Amino acid sequence: MTWRCTGVGWPAEARIAVLRWEGGRISPLTPGKRLGFRADGERVCVGARGNPCPLRAGVPGRVARALCRECAALDRVGSVAADGVPDDPRTYRVYLAWFGPGMVKVGITAEERGPARLLEQGAVVFSWLGRGPLMAARRTEEVLRSALGVPDRIAYAEKRAVRPLLAADPAERAAEVEELHRRALGVGGWTETLHPLPYEPLDHAAAFGLDRLAPAAPVVRQLVDGGAVAGTLVAVAGPDLHLDTGEGRQVVLDARLLAGWSLVGADPASGVSVPLADAAARSGGTQDGLF
Repeated sequence: MTWRCTGVGWPAEARIAVLRWEGGRISPLTPGKRLGFRADGERVCVGARGNPCPLRAGVPGRVARALCRECAALDRVGSVAADGVPDDPRTYRVYLAWFGPGMVKVGITAEERGPARLLEQGAVVFSWLGRGPLMAARRTEEVLRSALGVPDRIAYAEKRAVRPLLAADPAERAAEVEELHRRALGVGGWTETLHPLPYEPLDHAAAFGLDRLAPAAPVVRQLVDGGAVAGTLVAVAGPDLHLDTGEGRQVVLDARLLAGWSLVGADPASGVSVPLADAAARSGGTQDGLF
């Protein structure tokens, strides 16, 4: 049986990641599960905004988002991140997210999504800052980014590299978020258009299985036709699947690289036969801008 993957997600109602497939099927990614799949054929565009790509265009194996040029442009037209829908009536939330020492960002997400966006990004700790209309949230994001000296994007390879080395103490992990939250409330203006929210750190260390991650594990660079990835799932952090391929050796697969491929089953003991990169290599780029 061949299934075509459309991506990975963290549903709002659960704290466990899933793989999504054409046709609406999902596969829960439960630690301890034995996985094995082999890429078949060519990686193709998954389409935009719920619509299949009319061209079934091929896309490179190394890119994190399996979209052709035309579908990427269409996706951006309706993107909140690109201000494509400034009149969106939903309530939005502004947050502070921490990925490691000195790696804090400010961002926004639709309130209805809850913490799903933060789980997808791989945020280890976060706290809400405020809630309100979209454009007020966007303005607040820009004001606080400048006032606090924090970015709106962090290279994903940097998040991945530090994640296995983070402090075990939850208070130590949350310290930077707490300080920046305090400073943010002191920045004038934004609390007049958004309802400020109290500091309340939410920690994803347990959901991500941080204590099970191996430092400096090699990273799958891309899938190739006929190449296999197999092993026992150790943990899932953001989009990253940490697989034990035998005798405690871990390999990291950014599950976004699965999107667009037709996958067939492979023996979970067959190991990895796709190109690997050193853990320090910058693969996957920065987070995407979806909300």
